[in-house]
Amino acid sequence: MSTYVLIHGAGDVGWYWHLVGAELRARGHDVVAPDLPADDDALTLDDYADAVVEAVGDRRGLVVVGQSFGAFTAPLVAVRRPVDELVLVAGMVPAPGESPDEWWSRTGYAEAVRRQAAHDGGLTGSDDPYAAFYHDVPRTLADEAMSKERAHPSAAASAQPWPLEAWPDVPTRYVLCTEDRFFPPDFLRRVVRERLGVVPEEIAASHAVALSRPVELARMLTGGRSDR
Repeated sequence: MSTYVLIHGAGDVGWYWHLVGAELRARGHDVVAPDLPADDDALTLDDYADAVVEAVGDRRGLVVVGQSFGAFTAPLVAVRRPVDELVLVAGMVPAPGESPDEWWSRTGYAEAVRRQAAHDGGLTGSDDPYAAFYHDVPRTLADEAMSKERAHPSAAASAQPWPLEAWPDVPTRYVLCTEDRFFPPDFLRRVVRERLGVVPEEIAASHAVALSRPVELARMLTGGRSDR
Protein backbone atom coordinates (compact mmCIF):
# COMPACT_ATOMS: atom_id res chain seq x y z
CA MET A 1 0.00 0.00 0.00
CA SER A 2 1.18 3.51 -0.83
CA THR A 3 0.09 6.85 0.56
CA TYR A 4 -0.79 9.23 -2.26
CA VAL A 5 -0.22 12.83 -1.25
CA LEU A 6 -2.28 14.91 -3.67
CA ILE A 7 -1.38 18.61 -3.90
CA HIS A 8 -3.84 20.90 -5.64
CA GLY A 9 -3.06 23.83 -7.91
CA ALA A 10 -3.63 27.57 -7.73
CA GLY A 11 -6.96 28.79 -6.41
CA ASP A 12 -8.03 25.26 -5.59
CA VAL A 13 -8.73 22.96 -2.64
CA GLY A 14 -8.13 19.32 -1.82
CA TRP A 15 -11.64 18.55 -3.07
CA TYR A 16 -10.23 18.78 -6.60
CA TRP A 17 -8.83 15.28 -6.03
CA HIS A 18 -11.93 13.68 -4.50
CA LEU A 19 -12.76 11.44 -7.47
CA VAL A 20 -9.17 10.30 -7.93
CA GLY A 21 -8.87 9.78 -4.18
CA ALA A 22 -11.87 7.47 -4.20
CA GLU A 23 -10.31 5.44 -7.01
CA LEU A 24 -7.00 5.16 -5.17
CA ARG A 25 -8.68 4.07 -1.95
CA ALA A 26 -10.63 1.45 -3.87
CA ARG A 27 -7.26 0.08 -4.97
CA GLY A 28 -6.18 -0.24 -1.33
CA HIS A 29 -4.10 2.93 -0.98
CA ASP A 30 -4.18 5.72 1.57
CA VAL A 31 -4.82 9.28 0.34
CA VAL A 32 -3.98 12.69 1.78
CA ALA A 33 -5.34 15.69 -0.12
CA PRO A 34 -5.06 18.78 2.10
CA ASP A 35 -6.43 22.25 1.52
CA LEU A 36 -3.27 24.34 1.38
CA PRO A 37 -3.40 27.64 3.31
CA ALA A 38 -5.07 30.53 1.52
CA ASP A 39 -6.13 34.15 2.06
CA ASP A 40 -2.78 35.12 3.61
CA ASP A 41 -0.40 37.04 1.38
CA ALA A 42 2.55 36.47 3.72
CA LEU A 43 2.66 32.70 3.27
CA THR A 44 5.58 31.20 1.34
CA LEU A 45 6.20 28.05 -0.68
CA ASP A 46 7.88 26.65 2.41
CA ASP A 47 4.70 27.25 4.40
CA TYR A 48 2.74 25.25 1.82
CA ALA A 49 5.22 22.38 1.98
CA ASP A 50 5.11 22.43 5.78
CA ALA A 51 1.30 22.25 5.65
CA VAL A 52 1.49 19.16 3.45
CA VAL A 53 4.02 17.51 5.77
CA GLU A 54 1.78 18.22 8.75
CA ALA A 55 -1.20 16.67 6.95
CA VAL A 56 0.84 13.57 6.10
CA GLY A 57 1.87 12.98 9.70
CA ASP A 58 3.75 9.72 10.24
CA ARG A 59 2.49 7.98 7.10
CA ARG A 60 5.06 6.13 4.99
CA GLY A 61 5.35 4.91 1.41
CA LEU A 62 4.66 8.38 0.04
CA VAL A 63 3.88 9.14 -3.59
CA VAL A 64 3.67 12.92 -3.84
CA VAL A 65 1.57 14.27 -6.71
CA GLY A 66 1.59 17.96 -7.65
CA GLN A 67 -0.96 19.41 -10.05
CA SER A 68 -0.30 22.67 -11.93
CA PHE A 69 1.06 25.20 -9.35
CA GLY A 70 1.33 22.30 -6.90
CA ALA A 71 4.48 21.29 -8.76
CA PHE A 72 6.29 24.12 -6.96
CA THR A 73 5.33 22.54 -3.60
CA ALA A 74 5.64 18.81 -4.27
CA PRO A 75 9.47 18.69 -4.53
CA LEU A 76 9.77 20.70 -1.30
CA VAL A 77 7.85 17.93 0.44
CA ALA A 78 10.30 15.39 -0.97
CA VAL A 79 13.23 17.05 0.82
CA ARG A 80 11.33 17.13 4.12
CA ARG A 81 10.13 13.54 4.17
CA PRO A 82 11.24 10.24 2.57
CA VAL A 83 9.31 9.94 -0.71
CA ASP A 84 9.10 6.94 -3.02
CA GLU A 85 8.04 8.87 -6.10
CA LEU A 86 7.14 12.32 -7.37
CA VAL A 87 4.46 12.73 -10.03
CA LEU A 88 3.61 16.04 -11.67
CA VAL A 89 0.22 16.35 -13.36
CA ALA A 90 0.07 19.24 -15.85
CA GLY A 91 2.62 20.79 -13.53
CA MET A 92 4.70 23.97 -13.65
CA VAL A 93 8.19 22.44 -13.50
CA PRO A 94 10.26 24.90 -11.44
CA ALA A 95 13.95 25.68 -11.87
CA PRO A 96 16.31 26.46 -8.98
CA GLY A 97 16.08 30.10 -7.95
CA GLU A 98 13.12 30.82 -10.23
CA SER A 99 9.98 32.26 -8.70
CA PRO A 100 6.50 31.24 -9.87
CA ASP A 101 6.06 34.79 -11.14
CA GLU A 102 9.19 34.41 -13.31
CA TRP A 103 8.23 30.96 -14.58
CA TRP A 104 5.83 32.30 -17.21
CA SER A 105 8.33 34.48 -19.05
CA ARG A 106 11.32 32.18 -18.59
CA THR A 107 9.50 29.22 -20.13
CA GLY A 108 8.09 31.21 -23.05
CA TYR A 109 4.50 30.54 -21.98
CA ALA A 110 2.82 33.55 -23.62
CA GLU A 111 4.24 32.80 -27.06
CA ALA A 112 3.27 29.13 -26.73
CA VAL A 113 -0.32 30.11 -25.92
CA ARG A 114 -0.41 32.56 -28.83
CA ARG A 115 0.72 29.88 -31.27
CA GLN A 116 -1.72 27.27 -29.99
CA ALA A 117 -4.62 29.74 -29.94
CA ALA A 118 -3.94 30.49 -33.60
CA HIS A 119 -4.61 26.83 -34.35
CA ASP A 120 -7.70 26.29 -32.17
CA GLY A 121 -9.55 29.56 -32.72
CA GLY A 122 -8.63 31.13 -29.40
CA LEU A 123 -9.76 28.32 -27.12
CA THR A 124 -6.28 28.05 -25.62
CA GLY A 125 -5.80 30.94 -23.22
CA SER A 126 -9.50 31.81 -23.30
CA ASP A 127 -10.89 33.95 -20.47
CA ASP A 128 -13.85 31.56 -20.29
CA PRO A 129 -12.97 28.93 -17.66
CA TYR A 130 -15.41 26.45 -19.19
CA ALA A 131 -13.44 26.66 -22.44
CA ALA A 132 -9.92 26.90 -21.02
CA PHE A 133 -10.06 24.59 -17.99
CA TYR A 134 -13.26 22.54 -17.82
CA HIS A 135 -14.25 21.80 -21.40
CA ASP A 136 -14.41 18.03 -20.78
CA VAL A 137 -15.76 18.22 -17.21
CA PRO A 138 -19.50 17.77 -16.55
CA ARG A 139 -21.00 21.23 -16.11
CA THR A 140 -22.32 20.64 -12.59
CA LEU A 141 -18.91 19.41 -11.49
CA ALA A 142 -17.19 22.38 -13.13
CA ASP A 143 -19.60 24.73 -11.38
CA GLU A 144 -18.84 23.11 -8.04
CA ALA A 145 -15.10 23.37 -8.67
CA MET A 146 -15.35 27.09 -9.43
CA SER A 147 -17.47 27.68 -6.32
CA LYS A 148 -14.53 26.49 -4.22
CA GLU A 149 -11.91 28.88 -5.62
CA ARG A 150 -9.72 30.64 -3.03
CA ALA A 151 -6.89 33.17 -2.84
CA HIS A 152 -4.01 30.73 -3.25
CA PRO A 153 -1.09 31.07 -3.79
CA SER A 154 -0.08 34.21 -1.95
CA ALA A 155 1.81 37.13 -3.42
CA ALA A 156 4.79 36.18 -1.24
CA ALA A 157 4.82 32.58 -2.49
CA SER A 158 4.49 33.69 -6.10
CA ALA A 159 7.47 36.03 -5.75
CA GLN A 160 9.66 33.60 -3.78
CA PRO A 161 12.61 32.06 -5.65
CA TRP A 162 12.22 28.29 -5.66
CA PRO A 163 14.53 27.34 -2.77
CA LEU A 164 16.04 24.05 -3.96
CA GLU A 165 19.44 23.93 -5.67
CA ALA A 166 18.43 20.93 -7.78
CA TRP A 167 15.53 18.59 -8.36
CA PRO A 168 15.26 16.06 -5.49
CA ASP A 169 16.93 12.70 -6.03
CA VAL A 170 13.57 10.95 -6.24
CA PRO A 171 12.08 9.00 -9.17
CA THR A 172 9.91 11.49 -11.03
CA ARG A 173 7.14 11.05 -13.59
CA TYR A 174 5.12 13.60 -15.51
CA VAL A 175 1.51 13.27 -16.69
CA LEU A 176 0.75 15.58 -19.61
CA CYS A 177 -2.81 16.38 -20.72
CA THR A 178 -3.00 16.47 -24.50
CA GLU A 179 -6.23 18.53 -24.54
CA ASP A 180 -4.95 21.11 -22.03
CA ARG A 181 -5.98 24.61 -23.12
CA PHE A 182 -4.09 26.31 -20.30
CA PHE A 183 -0.67 24.70 -20.77
CA PRO A 184 -0.26 23.85 -24.48
CA PRO A 185 0.94 20.24 -24.84
CA ASP A 186 3.90 21.00 -27.12
CA PHE A 187 5.01 23.72 -24.70
CA LEU A 188 4.94 21.28 -21.78
CA ARG A 189 6.74 18.54 -23.70
CA ARG A 190 9.62 20.97 -24.20
CA VAL A 191 9.65 22.22 -20.61
CA VAL A 192 9.54 18.68 -19.22
CA ARG A 193 12.36 17.55 -21.50
CA GLU A 194 14.54 20.55 -20.69
CA ARG A 195 13.94 20.65 -16.95
CA LEU A 196 13.34 17.04 -15.94
CA GLY A 197 14.90 15.08 -18.78
CA VAL A 198 11.97 12.66 -18.90
CA VAL A 199 9.37 11.73 -21.48
CA PRO A 200 5.90 12.55 -20.15
CA GLU A 201 3.08 10.07 -19.98
CA GLU A 202 0.08 11.44 -21.88
CA ILE A 203 -3.66 11.39 -21.34
CA ALA A 204 -6.39 12.87 -23.53
CA ALA A 205 -7.84 15.36 -21.04
CA SER A 206 -8.14 19.01 -20.09
CA HIS A 207 -6.13 20.79 -17.41
CA ALA A 208 -8.75 19.61 -14.90
CA VAL A 209 -7.94 15.94 -15.57
CA ALA A 210 -8.70 14.80 -12.00
CA LEU A 211 -12.32 15.83 -12.56
CA SER A 212 -12.70 14.73 -16.18
CA ARG A 213 -10.71 11.47 -16.22
CA PRO A 214 -10.38 10.30 -12.59
CA VAL A 215 -10.37 6.57 -13.30
CA GLU A 216 -7.75 6.86 -16.02
CA LEU A 217 -5.61 9.22 -13.96
CA ALA A 218 -5.73 6.96 -10.91
CA ARG A 219 -4.66 4.07 -13.12
CA MET A 220 -1.72 6.11 -14.38
CA LEU A 221 -0.71 7.17 -10.87
CA THR A 222 -0.62 3.57 -9.71
CA GLY A 223 0.97 2.20 -12.86
CA GLY A 224 -2.22 0.27 -13.56
CA ARG A 225 -1.64 -2.17 -10.69
CA SER A 226 -3.92 -2.56 -7.68
CA ASP A 227 -0.97 -3.56 -5.47
CA ARG A 228 1.16 -0.53 -6.23
